[in-house]
Amino acid sequence: MAQFQVPQFIEIEDKIVGPLTLRQFLYLAAAGILSFLLFFVLQTWLWFIVAALFGSTAAVLAFAKYNGRPISTLVKSAFSYLWQPKFYLWQRTEAAPQRPLLEAQPIAKSPLQNLWLRLTTSTQALTKREKTFRPPERLEKKFELFRKLTGEREAARRIDYR
Repeated sequence: MAQFQVPQFIEIEDKIVGPLTLRQFLYLAAAGILSFLLFFVLQTWLWFIVAALFGSTAAVLAFAKYNGRPISTLVKSAFSYLWQPKFYLWQRTEAAPQRPLLEAQPIAKSPLQNLWLRLTTSTQALTKREKTFRPPERLEKKFELFRKLTGEREAARRIDYR
């Protein structure tokens, strides 16, 4: 029987340029190249502001994550949501008239099947469907009544380990 190696850590990107992934390197390199080119075009004080903005934006895109996903994915999703037309499947124009629902009564072959159909398909409570449990007086000492989170009452045996 041949054994196959299962790839692990498939969600982690490969480190290509030192400790950086290719995507991180490209973000930082693009910001560096743009700030280098703007150094020759802008005045020094304006260049510092623009370079700081480009550098911080590139650092956020390269390293920050929101809910475990890169910020670039979040920005891409936001732009696609804003740019693409919205598609609505259904919009109610006016209130539809309410018609009473007609319930088809299933035909059962035996009284037991009829009871089963009524239990599984009825929307109204059946009389005497569930009986409350009341332990006899002599069992009150060994059993204790308690209320579940759903509100039901139930009896359970009390065990003291003292």
